[in-house]
Amino acid sequence: MSKKLWIRIGIGIFVILFILNIAGSFFFYNLAIDRGVKDFLSGNEDLEVSAEAMDAFLEGGWQDWVDNQDFENWKMESHDGLELQGYYLEADEPTNKTVVFAHGYLGNGMQMGLYGQYYHEELGYNVFTADMRGHGESEGDYYGFGWHDRLDYLGWIDMLLEKEGADTEVLLHGLSMGAATMLMVSGEELPSNVKAVVADSPFTSVYDLFDYQLGRMFNLPAFPVLPSTGIVTNIRAGYTLKEASALEQVKKAEVPILYIHGKADTFVPTRMTEKLYENTKSEAELVTFEGANHGEAFVVHKEKYIHHLRDFIEQHMN
Repeated sequence: MSKKLWIRIGIGIFVILFILNIAGSFFFYNLAIDRGVKDFLSGNEDLEVSAEAMDAFLEGGWQDWVDNQDFENWKMESHDGLELQGYYLEADEPTNKTVVFAHGYLGNGMQMGLYGQYYHEELGYNVFTADMRGHGESEGDYYGFGWHDRLDYLGWIDMLLEKEGADTEVLLHGLSMGAATMLMVSGEELPSNVKAVVADSPFTSVYDLFDYQLGRMFNLPAFPVLPSTGIVTNIRAGYTLKEASALEQVKKAEVPILYIHGKADTFVPTRMTEKLYENTKSEAELVTFEGANHGEAFVVHKEKYIHHLRDFIEQHMN
């Protein structure tokens, strides 16, 4: 076989692989980042939770509590022109303390009522939660995994301070993608009113999360699919998978951070939170929970969860 033929064969193989890689990049963008129903998560073993947690998530009294509260509807235009939806609940007794929530992937703001009920009823806090871009009633045709959302939350915090006044103390509390979001917020220049962050089950970066899930769900390596998916994401959503990094943000954090993670979490591995904790510039605490899968520690170890949460809050909220 002639050298020229080998070259043609090699070029042909390269072109086929290139086309397959580009097709794969658009496939994974549409699969995970483009707004819409995500059937690939149905039946995912990594998201199976205990019966106790499932009962609490689906039938817990917190849902009745949410339905019975008179939340104010807030709207905000994002830096890139999206109309975002927020929800504010004033405490029963006057207070200068407010918790700001960020929900998980494919969720919505009201789902954080699972935690909001405790803050409102037991701690007497004002509660603010929002539908992150691409979720719930907020506009957006993609999921930002926290990166653009960090700027959205800076806007929400400013709006909150305008309403509540200069003596307001703010605690940021996020779950899963929302936890990574709040960590991304922590690396920004924040008003002194933001006193602390609670990050429950966060990931280090979108690239790291996709790398892990790509191997776990599809048995595929990160290269070359993720770098090219990052290019597609940058073109269509305006960010890259590597720049959307909670890890790089906590290296700049000035506010104290409480990290929470279940040791049985196979959807976002516990080692990601351990790495975040080890690289946090500010004062930080890490609490892990035996036998807890992704995001279920508050339900299956509620007493321990609340103990550490209250202790952290008492230290950092005046």
